[in-house]
Amino acid sequence: MIHVPTAAWAHTLFDIAAWGAGFGLSLVLHRWRLGALVSEVAGKVGGGYFAALAAGAVPGAWLAGSLNSVRGAEPALSHSVVGALAGAIVGVEVYKAVRGVRGSTGGVFVGPFALGVVIGRFGCLFAGTIDGTFGAPTGLPWGVDLGDGIGRHPVQVYESLAMTAFLALYLEGLARRRAWAMRRGFYALCMAYGVTRFAWEFLKPYPPVLGPFNVFHILSGGLAVYGWFFWRRSLADERAQGGAVRLPGPDHQPL
Repeated sequence: MIHVPTAAWAHTLFDIAAWGAGFGLSLVLHRWRLGALVSEVAGKVGGGYFAALAAGAVPGAWLAGSLNSVRGAEPALSHSVVGALAGAIVGVEVYKAVRGVRGSTGGVFVGPFALGVVIGRFGCLFAGTIDGTFGAPTGLPWGVDLGDGIGRHPVQVYESLAMTAFLALYLEGLARRRAWAMRRGFYALCMAYGVTRFAWEFLKPYPPVLGPFNVFHILSGGLAVYGWFFWRRSLADERAQGGAVRLPGPDHQPL
């Protein structure tokens, strides 16, 4: 069992680091690969896009987190990153439907979100049990003691490592101008994060709401289905256009 030093302020510290790193990465990716794509999307979505995103993300975060935490041993309000992502998707998709916008508009958020999870989850780990995101008890040698003497799955580390792997693949895809990374990166993120988060939820002591599944099982499963459905639709749209998609940028090639 590995003893982990904990402090409540660690969560805030790592949150600030995650936001700062995510913002910095978004600037780098914009200058490196995504500038033309962002301009193309901005021309389609209009000024209400970010308002719709926020209108979904904020209540989604608090509703999802609280639906889980109020059913625990010590009921309390809380927020959740998977709830924020799901809520943002709902808000944006409704906005896009009203404006008649088709296709992915979330490419600019892929790298920053993934990096935010990579860094932010260590804040959850070092905040200890007060954070409420700790794993279920385990006798495995890499179980972590967060100050209560109980060895637990380091689910925060599992999630961080999974997103590190995805981020590496995504950056490699951007470097090679792969269509999946340039055009469908957000759908890939939803599938990758949804599937892995669904798995980690079995290692958390959260109260079930539907059979063996907790609130976050349902949300992360929904994210994976959403990503798969729109990935497939994006491919179908490309085939309908003749199979060759031009990627924005001065060095684009038909794919």
